[in-house]
Amino acid sequence: MNRLSLTQRLTLIFVGVCTAVLLGLGWVVSNSVEKHFEALDVEVLSGKMELIAQALQRVGAASDLTQLSHQLARSLIGHHGLEVLLLDADKAVIFATVNASFDPAMVATQATQHPGQPMLWQLADQTYRGLAQQIPTAALDAKGNHASVIVAAAIHIGHHQSYMQAFLQTLWLFVACAALLIVLLGWWSVRRALQPLRAMRDQAQVVTAQQLNRRVSLQRMPVELIELAQSLNDMLARLEEAFKRLSDFSSDIAHELRTPLSNLMTQTQVALSQPRAADNYRSVLESNAEELERMARMIADMLLLAKADNGLVLPHRETLNLADEVSALFDYFDALADEQHIKLTLQGQGSVSADRLMLRRAVGNLLSNGLRHAQNGSELIVRLETLPDAVQITVTNQGADIAPEHLERVFDRFFRVDPARQHNAEGAGLGLAITQSIVTAHGGAISVASGNGVTSFTINLPSA
Repeated sequence: MNRLSLTQRLTLIFVGVCTAVLLGLGWVVSNSVEKHFEALDVEVLSGKMELIAQALQRVGAASDLTQLSHQLARSLIGHHGLEVLLLDADKAVIFATVNASFDPAMVATQATQHPGQPMLWQLADQTYRGLAQQIPTAALDAKGNHASVIVAAAIHIGHHQSYMQAFLQTLWLFVACAALLIVLLGWWSVRRALQPLRAMRDQAQVVTAQQLNRRVSLQRMPVELIELAQSLNDMLARLEEAFKRLSDFSSDIAHELRTPLSNLMTQTQVALSQPRAADNYRSVLESNAEELERMARMIADMLLLAKADNGLVLPHRETLNLADEVSALFDYFDALADEQHIKLTLQGQGSVSADRLMLRRAVGNLLSNGLRHAQNGSELIVRLETLPDAVQITVTNQGADIAPEHLERVFDRFFRVDPARQHNAEGAGLGLAITQSIVTAHGGAISVASGNGVTSFTINLPSA
């Protein structure tokens, strides 16, 4: 089943509400007009009933009723549509106008049960609005009580009904036409109001892998849609950045793997080009094995970075004494430091809740990087400092400064400050990127500063 579009839904809601208001307004107007006519009729009838009551108060004997009938007949001349009926206690007609052929029993019941209340009476094909009530006279009956007369006054309301019929036809025709107009105006208004959404859709449709720099324009955007458009732009910016990183990563990894694979193929082809001694084959295999080990480490590092990018690196935390962990790393790097006549120095104390292997790898990468770029005979210092809400690890070495334009990229994958050195002991250029991923997985941050022959990498980790 096809779902209704937002335009259709809003149009239906708008039309439904407006139609309900129009129907309610039509009912109020028609009811008010009907009540107004009823009030006018009741006013006329009440006035006549009052005149008749005053006349009856002057009746002192039954013989006076005949004279009263003549007075009433003369007083009703010129009152078109007004009918009067008088009944005695036995429901006998005392006086009746020409068309006052109302059922005496019905009139008597009305006067007894609903005295003075307006009622609709049907006489043949004519409709009357009438009042009926008992009015006492000055005359006394056989028991000495004041005799009462049942008086009914009714007015023909055919002209009111004709007017109301024409009025209601006009009113409901207007409501129908207004509802149809509301449908058209509602649909047009909703489509116009939703135009920014269609514009946003059109702008989003032109975004492709080659045009990720396109953004949704915020100019003339309704206030209600600015946050949505801004969120969409932020998402496009993240996608662009992620796509750029993926493209760069793919390019870098292809470049990094191409050289060792080419070396492997060349060495193998040369070895197989002619018969050689077993020692020569062994030398080729050892060289290939070394290159394959390097490629295996690179792939393992890439997998670790991929897991870190997707939040899959979950540290197994334990409370660690940083001084002990750094001392253990010093033992590992002592031989390399002695070879370069570099002094390893540890300053300060601290503890942190972290994954032991991950932390050792992160700090070990910084030590390896520091030894690689430190001047021979200099000092490499690891400083531990406990801050109010963090533990700071700073690895400082003395050597050539990192150019300012390179500082922001030192943590990028496969980035090397000196691109000419590609396949020596520097590795694949993933060490600092791995260090950053490990620190981020622990909820920390890493930064670098370089100047005046001193380069410092600083790790801030949450306190244990």
